[in-house]
Amino acid sequence: MKDLSVLIVDDEPLARRRLVRMLDALPGFRTIGEAGDVRQAYDHARELMPDIMLLDIQMPGGSGFDVLEQLGTDVPVIIFVTAFDHHALRAFDASAVDYVTKPIEPSRLHSAMVRARLAVEARNSVERVEELQETILALRLALRKDEARQTDLWLKHQGDAIRLPLEKINWIEADRDYVRIHTTDRYFLHHESLASMERRLDASEFMRIHRGAIVRRNCIAKLKQAPFSALIAVLVDGSEIRVGRTYSRTVRMFAGT
Repeated sequence: MKDLSVLIVDDEPLARRRLVRMLDALPGFRTIGEAGDVRQAYDHARELMPDIMLLDIQMPGGSGFDVLEQLGTDVPVIIFVTAFDHHALRAFDASAVDYVTKPIEPSRLHSAMVRARLAVEARNSVERVEELQETILALRLALRKDEARQTDLWLKHQGDAIRLPLEKINWIEADRDYVRIHTTDRYFLHHESLASMERRLDASEFMRIHRGAIVRRNCIAKLKQAPFSALIAVLVDGSEIRVGRTYSRTVRMFAGT
């Protein structure tokens, strides 16, 4: 049985390493590359020509959908890696394009990889693209509905569970295994990764501008230049946040500069 090549695309290094370990335990598959953002995913897909791509939906600098749109019709078999719950994705269970939900269970990944092998061996590219486009549309609709439902965050603070309306959040910064959620007059320390938090936020309202920071779009008062072509986002509360190189183009486009 020929080994099928796999490209892993996920912005979290720990998640990528876990997927590599699980794939190593599955006969018939070999990991040929990893990517952590949209640009890397596109470049690696073009260069390595994998049979299968394990593709996270939300990443720095865009989304998994952006990767697929850039690749056009020349796409490998796609397995979506998503934080959606099983109920939101139940409608896609019979789809030719499979998915695994985080945290990923080895048995579920095995099932998805078996289906991916069948897709590689039995389906032509036209059928795959048509099915992929249908699934992308359905996932986009599910994503919008999921984001529209969430208007508050529930946080643990000093032993209590408090509700924080999303509209009160100015920006969020990574702090090891936690995030600091900043409002106008205080901050909350919350046990969740920044990448996980990003997946739960409405991308039309929040934007990741650094590997360690997410800001509310309407809280950006101005952008200013710093030494060595660096960019600083100045928020309405006076906070100054460095814009990472990976995100500078997206931030400039948002600001129209």
